[in-house]
Amino acid sequence: MICRTTKGLRNGLSLCAVAALAMGSMGCGMVYGVKALSASSSLEEAKTLNADELAEYEYYYAEAMLEKASEEAAEANYGDAIEFADLASEYAEKAVELSKDAHRGAGR
Repeated sequence: MICRTTKGLRNGLSLCAVAALAMGSMGCGMVYGVKALSASSSLEEAKTLNADELAEYEYYYAEAMLEKASEEAAEANYGDAIEFADLASEYAEKAVELSKDAHRGAGR
């Protein structure tokens, strides 16, 4: 009787551990999704401001990092995907600012 109870407890703990890991992975995937969406939005704003011409390095670096983030997420490497999405967002925002500065300097 004790063995059955202990075995049942171990199986229950194993199921809880698996469920916790699965939920943790889903959480990372959701965090990645939010960060990737934010980076994509900033990249779109940069594109409308002609950042691909006015802030080429920042724009294309952001684009490459967003693509790399997508590749990592597809392989369920969410930690890496989040880091690449953060870089993409950072550089897309720099591209936006540089483009806005260029527009202000040109009197637009």
